[in-house]
Amino acid sequence: MRSVFSSAVVVLILSGSYARADQVTLVAPGGMRCALDRMTPEFERKTGHTVKATVGAGGATHQQVVNGEPFDVPIVQPPYQDVIASGHVLAATETPLATVPMVMVVRKGSPKPDVSTPEAVRNPLLAAKAISYPDSAGGRGGAAGVSFDATQKKLGIFDQVQPKVTRTRGVSLMQLVTRGDIDFAVTFSSEVNDPGVEAVGQLPQEISTPTGLVGFISAHAKAPEAARALLSYLSSSGAATVYRACGMQPGRWTID
Repeated sequence: MRSVFSSAVVVLILSGSYARADQVTLVAPGGMRCALDRMTPEFERKTGHTVKATVGAGGATHQQVVNGEPFDVPIVQPPYQDVIASGHVLAATETPLATVPMVMVVRKGSPKPDVSTPEAVRNPLLAAKAISYPDSAGGRGGAAGVSFDATQKKLGIFDQVQPKVTRTRGVSLMQLVTRGDIDFAVTFSSEVNDPGVEAVGQLPQEISTPTGLVGFISAHAKAPEAARALLSYLSSSGAATVYRACGMQPGRWTID
């Protein structure tokens, strides 16, 4: 009887464990892709929860959150006053996760332009025959594109650089670099994921403020406890190691 009772207890515990396992839905800009790809399997293994992530252009995913699309954990970049004002997130759960800087990317083995000062960055942009970076789509596209549009305007060379911008449907930014179609690309450090390229260096903060990434729990979360567990995991000391490995800086940022 004791053996039967013990077996029953084990079954009940396991049943309860599976009953508490939920699917957590998440939406995030592309700058989080590297970190999420690395952290999601471990989170799922440790908690039993599963993660369904939607990763896309920063402007578009930001608008999805403002519009109230049903994600348990939204991740957005500043400014996000509109996200809080929408009422679709729990403002008290605001959790800074990491910042991601913009870097210049060249084909491996190619000469590396100097990007140590604003003037140094200006020179290769003006000298290049062709460059590429994520499309900002007027603020509704990639957050990296929005950031680099602002950098060009700060340097006073936006109109001179735009005719050099190359984008090819179906060909990734890194492929444009490795194929030699462009002199260099500019994007988030976390998006440099091709062994055939090298990041030259981070753009100076005077002209390119690293983009912050902040998580919330949705006001409409279908799995609030699992959402809380995921947000806690994404801001943990273990997550910090992953962010650094992805070329990001974990933790809080300062917005100028």
